[in-house]
Amino acid sequence: MKQTTLRPDGLESNSNISFPVGTAIAVKKYSQKLGFEEILSHYKKRGVDLVHLIEALIAYRLTENGSICRASEWINRPAVLEQFELSAFEERTLFRALEVVGDNYEEIILLLQNSIFSQYEFPHTDVNMDWTSFVLWGTKAEIGKYGYSRGHRPDKKQITVGISQLSAPMNIPVGLTVQSGNVNDQTHFKSTFLQVCSHLKESSRIVFDKGGQSKDNLDLVIAHKMKYLSAKKLNASDDKRIKTFVKSDDNCIDKEKGIYGEIIDYPSRRDYFFFSEQLQRDHIESKLRFAERKLAEAKEIQKALNKGKSLPKRFTLNNPLVKITYTYQTRLSELTEDQAKKLVQAAAITGREGFFCLVSSEKLTLEEALKTYRMKDAIEKVFQSLKNDINIKPLRVWTTKSLCGAILIGFLAQLVISLIRYDYAPLRQVAPKFIKISLMNLTVTLETRKEGSKRRIFSNFESINGLICCQNQGIT
Repeated sequence: MKQTTLRPDGLESNSNISFPVGTAIAVKKYSQKLGFEEILSHYKKRGVDLVHLIEALIAYRLTENGSICRASEWINRPAVLEQFELSAFEERTLFRALEVVGDNYEEIILLLQNSIFSQYEFPHTDVNMDWTSFVLWGTKAEIGKYGYSRGHRPDKKQITVGISQLSAPMNIPVGLTVQSGNVNDQTHFKSTFLQVCSHLKESSRIVFDKGGQSKDNLDLVIAHKMKYLSAKKLNASDDKRIKTFVKSDDNCIDKEKGIYGEIIDYPSRRDYFFFSEQLQRDHIESKLRFAERKLAEAKEIQKALNKGKSLPKRFTLNNPLVKITYTYQTRLSELTEDQAKKLVQAAAITGREGFFCLVSSEKLTLEEALKTYRMKDAIEKVFQSLKNDINIKPLRVWTTKSLCGAILIGFLAQLVISLIRYDYAPLRQVAPKFIKISLMNLTVTLETRKEGSKRRIFSNFESINGLICCQNQGIT
């Protein structure tokens, strides 16, 4: 009888080793293309080769991607050391490497910019700019400060990170700035803009959100002979517009989506004032949920007062160095449930729901202004990728130098993915995580033969990793 299935009890152990090789091939390919050797080699001349170590760290970020301690274990495997032409090293070597590149990250970014802009003829140099924060799990880094936490951890110190990205069709990050956690976007704007502006053509458009907008920042863009498009916070003058705003066929931009708008011209700028029915519904739903939370909090406070108990800690100031006496009195005792609900809803809903305003130094149509600003979400996807796909968080108890180095490694990993998407047209609409997964799937098995020689067997080729890794790599 012919055997058609493999019998597991017949397996024998061997010394063959398999590991994901796609990310390593991609990283080395772009390291050579961007000139990592020329950029990084002069920062460390002794000990372990810094260029190969950084390549291995970037590949680790795109593969298993855990802590730096785990990175040492991952890279120190014989097959990985061989792949990156490294010798075995101690864990502290990685931290020294991070400190070296972190101490020089701004110069490294400028050298990378020189390399990128010298190799590519981009159709334009319009830039998206945005800022975010990263929570720090420790106190050693001096740059860590308390500030507005986008990670919803106001109890933790943080840092703020700014990124400049060439807008569509490139969507390539070209700038990185790291500042203290208490630096707001308006202040951070200057360093982020000045880091990249020397590589931008005159009349390039700088697109950023309202958090970074101020008169000084707008003037800075104009002084460099460039244009801006930004959102602006609604103010009292906008409330007057809202009261007189009437939806009509004349100011309708998209009837199906219920978007209307009008243009207000000023001597040095143009405002694009919009109303969106869908945005109005979203705002109202969000504020009704907010009102429900406030009502629930008031009920919790009233319940504690009625029972003579101390309030839950989240309603009190918890600081052993601060002595404070305070009293609470809710209005629930004098209001019905329905009256209380209407009161908090009225306080939450302002009448601005559904309205927003863009401001620009150039004359665009309403449709052009809205479409261009919406394309800024590409940089928000970069932050999402850094946090969830490249996964550079959590940032732990490192020094400021090693902290900047760790963020730079994450930025370089994202840069490799972004350049892959730009260089290979079929991948431009593929999400970074799927590119990362495909590269991880490409594996190599090191088969040890009886005579002691080794054979490399590549497997798990797919359309994505095959496109990236097989060209000029000698892999078949």
